[in-house]
Amino acid sequence: MCADTPSHTPDYKDTVFLPETDFPMRAGLPSREPEWLAHWENIGVYDRLREKAAAQTGGRTPFTLHDGPPYANGHLHIGHALNKTIKDMIVRSHQMMGFDARYVPGWDCHGLPIEWKIEEQYRQKGLDKDAVDVVDFRQECRNFATGWVDIQREEFKRLGITGNWADPYLTMDYHAEAVIAAEFMKFLMNGSLYQGSKPVMWSPVEETALAEAEVEYHDKESFTVWVKFKVLSEAPALQDAHLVIWTTTPWTMPSNKAVVYGKDISYGLYEVIGTPAESWASVGDRFILSDKLAAGVMVRARLDDDMWTRVDDVDATQITGLLHPLAGADGANGEWDDIRDFRAADFVTDDEGTGFVHCAPSHGMEEFELYRDLGMLEQVITYNVMSDGRFRDDLPFFGGKAILRDAPNKKNKANPWEGDANTAVIQKLVEVGGLLARGTIKHSYPHSWRSKAPVIFRNTPQWFVAIDKKLDDGMGDMGDTIRTRALNSIDKLVKWTPQTGRNRLYSMIEARPDWVLSRQRAWGVPLTCFIKKGAKPTDPDFLLRDDAVNARVTAAFEADGADVWYVAGFKEKTLAGLHDPDAYDQIFDVLDVWFDSGSTHSFVLRDRPDGTKDGIADVYMEGTDQHRGWFHSSLLQACGTLGRAPYRNVVTHGFTLDEKGMKMSKSIGNTVVPEEIIKEYGADILRLWVAQADYTVDQRIGKEILKGTADSYRRLRNTMRFMLGNLAEFSDAERVDLKDMPELEQWVLHRLAELDIEVRKGYAAFDFQGVFQKLFTFATTDLSAVFFDVRKDALYCDPTDSLRRRSARTVLDLLFHRLTTWLAPILVFTMEDVWLSRFPGADSSVHLQDMPVTPNDWLNPALAAKWVGLRAARRATIAALEVQRTAKVIGASLEAAPVVHVEDAALLAAMKSVNFAELSITSAVQLTADPAPAEAFRLPEVPGVAVVFEMAPGDKCVRCWQILPDVGTHKHPCTCARCNAALG
Repeated sequence: MCADTPSHTPDYKDTVFLPETDFPMRAGLPSREPEWLAHWENIGVYDRLREKAAAQTGGRTPFTLHDGPPYANGHLHIGHALNKTIKDMIVRSHQMMGFDARYVPGWDCHGLPIEWKIEEQYRQKGLDKDAVDVVDFRQECRNFATGWVDIQREEFKRLGITGNWADPYLTMDYHAEAVIAAEFMKFLMNGSLYQGSKPVMWSPVEETALAEAEVEYHDKESFTVWVKFKVLSEAPALQDAHLVIWTTTPWTMPSNKAVVYGKDISYGLYEVIGTPAESWASVGDRFILSDKLAAGVMVRARLDDDMWTRVDDVDATQITGLLHPLAGADGANGEWDDIRDFRAADFVTDDEGTGFVHCAPSHGMEEFELYRDLGMLEQVITYNVMSDGRFRDDLPFFGGKAILRDAPNKKNKANPWEGDANTAVIQKLVEVGGLLARGTIKHSYPHSWRSKAPVIFRNTPQWFVAIDKKLDDGMGDMGDTIRTRALNSIDKLVKWTPQTGRNRLYSMIEARPDWVLSRQRAWGVPLTCFIKKGAKPTDPDFLLRDDAVNARVTAAFEADGADVWYVAGFKEKTLAGLHDPDAYDQIFDVLDVWFDSGSTHSFVLRDRPDGTKDGIADVYMEGTDQHRGWFHSSLLQACGTLGRAPYRNVVTHGFTLDEKGMKMSKSIGNTVVPEEIIKEYGADILRLWVAQADYTVDQRIGKEILKGTADSYRRLRNTMRFMLGNLAEFSDAERVDLKDMPELEQWVLHRLAELDIEVRKGYAAFDFQGVFQKLFTFATTDLSAVFFDVRKDALYCDPTDSLRRRSARTVLDLLFHRLTTWLAPILVFTMEDVWLSRFPGADSSVHLQDMPVTPNDWLNPALAAKWVGLRAARRATIAALEVQRTAKVIGASLEAAPVVHVEDAALLAAMKSVNFAELSITSAVQLTADPAPAEAFRLPEVPGVAVVFEMAPGDKCVRCWQILPDVGTHKHPCTCARCNAALG
């Protein structure tokens, strides 16, 4: 017996066809990925794909993902990596599905983020920005942006992002600036542009208006005050009574012009009948309050329940006016002596406060709109607050007081930006007896997302686009106003991923006010318009509207960039021969940077050779914050100039959080930097993390999560390595037709055909998590645990011409071409490694391939249904053997020849129709319909199948290790019949 005489056992290991591959088990991604980047650079993959599309008969359908531009002002963070990787997966997957997928990366180069950086440099050097020539200052901003574009480009490329990196788009390119100006002038010419004065979100720190997309909400502690207004009324009961208002912005009290009430609110007259020492109320004081809120106000005034009483009902219409608490104050110079207006307003509720709202229309939009509709703005608008957030110098008591500090006070943790204006106002109100109570409140409040300072609402002259103005421009398919076009585009033209994105943007567009375009800054595209001197904004000739003037501006920008607007004599040169330059003023505000990025569809999609000609992208893909940012501004801009949305699909991703679900912050040290992940794991692990996450919601990332990702990667890499090792020297001569293959191979091809449909559907729907999960499950469950496990024996030990071995290698080849191309959009470096390991060459790349067409006749539902049962029975059998192996009865499943009892006749017939011993990786098996003994092994999830363990009879073949009765009876010693034949 060979097993009994190991010293005489023949050594057949050199005759076994073990896997042969140079593909390393350890990836070494951090050090090896730059090699593939250099390879792609050398062969010009992106350009070759464009050439491939142009050379293809009939061409390929263009597919364009338009890049939402990041700011060129710092190193990449994890959000950038997530964003650009998703975009790359979209582009690559569509390219490999047969499209001509184009991606032009871009950068936002104008605006406050960059200007703020230059100002910081000036402050560090003790320089005054305003003393520098504006063109020189703009040039510094341009140079700063250029430097960061170059840095970020290399960082994006290191992530494996494909695209036209040699020719990206920059909003500061001369052509881009010319087009942005031309797009602005379309609003000038269609009459939707106007200059208005209304409260806008204003950053005193940055001294500019801000759009909603430029603010973020943080908790802030604010002062709250309950202020008394003397009531004017003919009603005897109201003589000497005071109405009480509540506000969280005491600094707006000097700008108060009115108080409003709610028509449906019940009001009462309340009298103070007792007071503690520390209260500002006095016995006999009478206050008008909402009945619902009165008790709460009294508590804030430190009055116990027995210290006040309700005297009477109050009919608010009996109040004819009010006196400001500072009226008649010594030194006020009559500033607040005029009677305050008092009327009803729909926006007043009795949910909190006092049931009355103090109105400073210069600092509140609802109040502004109320008095605008009444035609009373001239009576109620004030100009008490300057651009830096300080009260005008000549304002009594408060001149020069600042609402916010220039820089945060680190000692004031509750409200580090608090200036001295609120305190001064409160102290003065106490001094004149105008205050009933005060306190603080912590609430969500808008802050500039650049300086992180709170903003205020301030009435200033700004330039707006009227989104409800009817446009007669011949582009009315979606409606005749910007708002209706936007809303109809959202519902009729755009597909949303996830669908919640539609609801969010729709509600924003539905409720938004007119678009504020102007910013009081220096670095950006100017509002290229001229206004007539002495004319009012409401005059028909206030704005100069002339196509010839516009053409000159555009041509100048095209030649020399937007800086020429600031060169002395530009107005005179532009208007010469057309209009009297002395009759017009030139506007020097710059456009909201969101207008820049919102206009990119025109100079990227419409104007570039690799654009879309119609200016409409197949996909816009950004973070969920861009519903109020780029998605929003692009929609408004295009609806005014194209008549519709500039996109067909909008894909939205969430934010990145740490492993505990907390927002990342440098201050608490939980940030995850892409560069550090790449250095430790490689970019493909970062890309795999993206693919495994549901990007439509917030994602978590951290060391433990990345370890799990790396483990999934290793398992997938081993799958690819097994295929490569067993495809060594495979040639077309070995191929076997589907009809001639064993059922196992036919079943694998059926699964490939199913996956082909699912993968393409998933990629088309931008569902990378779904695609990867299906492929990973297939690789680990169907391939590694079944097909590879079963076929290792045939691949290693069958004769080279055996049908079984040739069929297995044929399927491995078909698997290889599909898995590499299906996974290439996700694991760009690893699949290149896999591909080049099999098809090396200076011009070779998996990224030049398409996903292979999969024949429909591979689908075999009947066979698949049969193999559901076979696999279930196999699981039960393997589980039974594992019990014996754990008990050390056997060392390997080939030592077994189990008896499998099967109750279902159809399943038994199916098991007998295949080599079930081969499937179970046993040397033999007995299948029977006989009732199973009680001690038989049963797997609860596989009812009707029971296994009785038996040892395999015979001797062990020293070549294939199967235990068979015929071992030792053939020409070659210690072999079975199959191995004897393989040895010849």
